[in-house]
Amino acid sequence: MKVKLFKETPKHKNNFIKLANEGYYNDLLFHRIIKGFMVQGGDPKSKGAPEGARLGSGGPGYKIDAEIGAKHFKGAICAARQGDRANPEKKSSGSQFYLVQGRPQTQEQLDRIAQMKKITYTPEEVEKYKTLGGTAQLDNDYTVFGQVVEGIEVIDKLAAVATAQGDRPLKDIKMQVKVLK
Repeated sequence: MKVKLFKETPKHKNNFIKLANEGYYNDLLFHRIIKGFMVQGGDPKSKGAPEGARLGSGGPGYKIDAEIGAKHFKGAICAARQGDRANPEKKSSGSQFYLVQGRPQTQEQLDRIAQMKKITYTPEEVEKYKTLGGTAQLDNDYTVFGQVVEGIEVIDKLAAVATAQGDRPLKDIKMQVKVLK
């Protein structure tokens, strides 16, 4: 996959590039996969983790201030984070991220989300959610810092793998991340 990182989220973009250039992500696992929702990775504890180990609590030892704004369309790359109770400022994990698979959204779903979260979707965003899909229910809650621009079908292949309880794939799926100029 090729991902374009957004200039509108400079803290997340710069952090991701820094970690990628250091080789931080190489050989980490996609440790959490929920078909029809997302594929998550970036936990340093996943490197060499034993089969069945619970993953998702690791990071580089820091969080990133939220840069919330972009929408969760299919192929969005987003920063994982702790829930609102533990993290009311919605600060992002320093390394964990997820790729949105999602599903096409109906007008009714989008209207309900818009009303509940006080979001105004443009006609173009509505059309994109209806045709491409995504996870609109996460809008305004997590930082989206990029979008897959090539190889979006890889998300569907990853999301189709068999998972165990806790959503960890039965067979390890390692990532390799490099920055292209």
